[in-house]
Amino acid sequence: MPEPRYQRRKQARPQEITDAAFAAFAENGYAATRVEEVAKRAGVSKGLMYLYFKTKEELFKAVIRSVVMRRVDALIEVVEDTELCSEDFMRGPMADFMKQVPGSPVAVVIRLLISEGPRHPELVDYYYENVVSRGLAAITRFIDRGVKRGEFRKTDVSDFPQLFLAPVMLGMIWKLLFAKRSLNTDKLIDTQIDMILAYIKA
Repeated sequence: MPEPRYQRRKQARPQEITDAAFAAFAENGYAATRVEEVAKRAGVSKGLMYLYFKTKEELFKAVIRSVVMRRVDALIEVVEDTELCSEDFMRGPMADFMKQVPGSPVAVVIRLLISEGPRHPELVDYYYENVVSRGLAAITRFIDRGVKRGEFRKTDVSDFPQLFLAPVMLGMIWKLLFAKRSLNTDKLIDTQIDMILAYIKA
């Protein structure tokens, strides 16, 4: 028997509020966004919204979970379960994920953290602990697994998984600062992968 409509609506409300918060943050920035505006965009009262999110900081963390963490979780799961050889995985699923980031909502979150993070270090810390550190750990495990399989040789790349993220970060920052000067981020990512593989392949 299907759930009553009001029950489905209640269950969907946190995501609707999160989506409204993302739109408001993207348009106005974190500091300039008012909770009342988010509630209005979501079509709920301010009081009702506070039942789900007590503060604007909680709202932004919900945006990070919705926009970024779900994507990262999906990639980590693929990294752990893939049956592809390491090189094929890097040139396939990993490269595809990296190429999607610069033009995705993830880039909006990164832009907000770059522009307003110094005034809100607690948000930067939350992003690092729940996104960056987990992603770096997954990359390190991937490299170490490749070494154990004999596909990679032991190198200092294991200590610097940030090398995999470098072209993605550069692509986002480039688009933010030099929007009128194009950069082929897909080719940049492919080139970085070529360089890393040339260095670490056994």
